[in-house]
Amino acid sequence: MTASPTPTASWTAPQRWTVAATVLGSSMAFIDGSIVNVALNAIQQSFAAGVAGSQWVVNAYTLMLAALILTGGALGDVYGRRLVFGVGVGIFALASVACGLAPSLQILTGARVLQGIGGALLIPGSLAMIGAVFDDAGRGRAVGLWSAATSATNLLGPVLGGVLVQQLSWRWAFFINVPLALGVLWCLRGVPETRSSGANRPDLLGSVLATLGLGLLTYALIQAGESRAAGLLASPAVLGSAGALLLAGFFAWERFSPAPMLPLALFRRRAFSGTNLLTLLLYAALGALTFFLPLNLIGVQGYTPAEAGAALVPLALLLTLLSRVAGSLAGRLGARLPLTAGPLICAVAFALFARPGLGGSYWTTYFPAILVLGLGLSVTVAPLVSAVLGSVADGWHGTASGVNNAVSRTGGLLAVAALGLIMLGSFRGELETRLQSRALPPALVGTMMAQADRLAQVQPPATLPAAQTRALRQDVQQAFIGGFRRVSWWCAALSVLAGVVGFFSFSGSGKQQEEQA
Repeated sequence: MTASPTPTASWTAPQRWTVAATVLGSSMAFIDGSIVNVALNAIQQSFAAGVAGSQWVVNAYTLMLAALILTGGALGDVYGRRLVFGVGVGIFALASVACGLAPSLQILTGARVLQGIGGALLIPGSLAMIGAVFDDAGRGRAVGLWSAATSATNLLGPVLGGVLVQQLSWRWAFFINVPLALGVLWCLRGVPETRSSGANRPDLLGSVLATLGLGLLTYALIQAGESRAAGLLASPAVLGSAGALLLAGFFAWERFSPAPMLPLALFRRRAFSGTNLLTLLLYAALGALTFFLPLNLIGVQGYTPAEAGAALVPLALLLTLLSRVAGSLAGRLGARLPLTAGPLICAVAFALFARPGLGGSYWTTYFPAILVLGLGLSVTVAPLVSAVLGSVADGWHGTASGVNNAVSRTGGLLAVAALGLIMLGSFRGELETRLQSRALPPALVGTMMAQADRLAQVQPPATLPAAQTRALRQDVQQAFIGGFRRVSWWCAALSVLAGVVGFFSFSGSGKQQEEQA
């Protein structure tokens, strides 16, 4: 069922309810992502968790989104977009309650898996429902309102998360989703059901293979960092190999499936494969940086959660203000310039994150890096979206957008695990060197090194004199900064590679001329 054409200035009641439901639903999902990163330090303290536990709080959600978001869109096309969207909102809300009440890190991680399933059902439905109930004349205005609302969410999410964590508890970072979900379900009463008569049934086998493959590969990377001290390298190697084989099976199935969730034929187009490789590299860097930055600001630099959330506002503000301008320029100049320059500007920003040491004013340490990163992303994001859509025929726009969304989630998922391994190795090595240089008793060194997987939350024994405790705490903080610098340089390298991909994926001048072969 599709609404009949209406003047752009006057929306029908179903159209108004659709915009309200999709804006609230998308805001709920986007707020959750930004709030959880700010809450990670408090979650880690609450459960005395190591870095692996913190990684799974993020990755359990991201894994399900990366593996199932295409399936979620297909389910909406077949069984009804409003129905699947509503089911996703309900699962997301119930999982949020479970996250907020979780008595252990294991239960929190399991609830985050359910949240990811809910997100994979609701996120693809937002723009699909808008596209189904608006005609061409009204669709642009509706999408513009949706985009403005989600941009405002990106601005307010980290600040709201910081305030909730600081004034109440990290658990409210999840409870906040419940009133939003109730508002979405109320609005859905006025949304017409729509579906696609020619849609293919969801590729369930492909979903299972992708989920298991990515899950095992991610687990192997995280487990390698946890197991290094015990010498259990074989287990991560076996798990990683199994994950790689399952992913190979996934691509083989997609190659021969009559209705694949990931049409591999699209990747024969240079522009489509290039934009997705660029997305994988850039969002890998961004995902790793935004995972470790709040841990640095709160756990090492002494920011409050609210201050850490507010520190990221300039980035979101620049994205909101400049993305439209960058998109317009890319339309005139072509995709190559912004998709080369944007990632390279981001690489400069990631390098700037490696500059600050311990202490110092926000305005002279992290603000310049955040400002440059906001500029780089502003130059990149809108042209990247346009390039993805422009690299395929009109009938494939929804699939192309979904694939690119899944690729961006996959990049963040793998980078948090892989660069977490680098962070942990660097932290352990530098902390041990610093402790041994103080000629401490071996038992004291062993006590502190046994906590090394907690990163900045490693605590000296409570019986030590205050002056020695402060000195050892500073060793822990400096070791974290050393690891953070290494991660930042890796992020810069990934971003440089993304810029190189952008340069070679498009023609040199004029409007983008993606290859359609």
